[in-house]
Amino acid sequence: MSQGQSYPPEWPDRIRALAAGELTAVAPRRAATVMLLRDTAAGPAVHMLRRRASMAFAGGAYAYPGGGVDPRDDDRPVGWAGPPRDVWAARLGVDAASAQAIVCAAVRETYEEAGVLLAGETASTVVGDLSGDDWEADRAALVDRELSFADFLDRRGLVLRSDLLGAWARWITPEFEPKRYDTWFFAAALPAGQRTRNASTEADRTVWVRPEEAAAAYDKGELLMMPPTISTLRSLQPYATVADTLAGAAAQDLTPVLARARLEAGELVLSWPGHDEFTRRLPATGTPE
Repeated sequence: MSQGQSYPPEWPDRIRALAAGELTAVAPRRAATVMLLRDTAAGPAVHMLRRRASMAFAGGAYAYPGGGVDPRDDDRPVGWAGPPRDVWAARLGVDAASAQAIVCAAVRETYEEAGVLLAGETASTVVGDLSGDDWEADRAALVDRELSFADFLDRRGLVLRSDLLGAWARWITPEFEPKRYDTWFFAAALPAGQRTRNASTEADRTVWVRPEEAAAAYDKGELLMMPPTISTLRSLQPYATVADTLAGAAAQDLTPVLARARLEAGELVLSWPGHDEFTRRLPATGTPE
């Protein structure tokens, strides 16, 4: 197990309860997260935030901006540019309404948590300066769900630039977690003229870091990450530029990755199929070492 792997302390007991049939899995909620990228002289860097240590889940772990789908985005008319919803549905493995909601969540959450908006007045433009009290008021209203994303775009005369996103991966929270998410990971370039900031109440730090540097720090135990985060970071490493990364998005496998827990030779084995580095063995009873 890598030194930077973040496992919530309650996992062993919940895994045992699931294996014993004492725990019923809850249905996962749809979610989206975005790996914002920018070019540097040494190669692409990705924007990451550190979850506050006080957070009940994965406190202190590094992640990307993201969050749950707003059900209002399923079937409401949304200003839209880029591939049509049925194309996104085929890529994401869902119906067209769900595809719209997932893409909306990716764009909305990036704006809510990083202050970056993948939208423009036309299908070929992107908004620039987002400073100003009026923009901040709209962002806060989105966070509080007082304003729907469709109404926000309409108010601003904007269309969502779905063509700026590349679907990258899909991970589902393990069945033994009390809160579960079916999360689609996207890659996107930081739009020219925009700047990231820590706009999330759940984060105490944000950084721009090259994927190989973050992965090396994870391996040394210097940065904590959950398996989906470090896995997607490693998958970014082969690309020399942001443009190369986005061009490679179409080839990424979106088969859902779901952790499994099983009893084997007196041990509980926690594994993510296809991702052997995350396998962890726990005593079937007692306190894990």
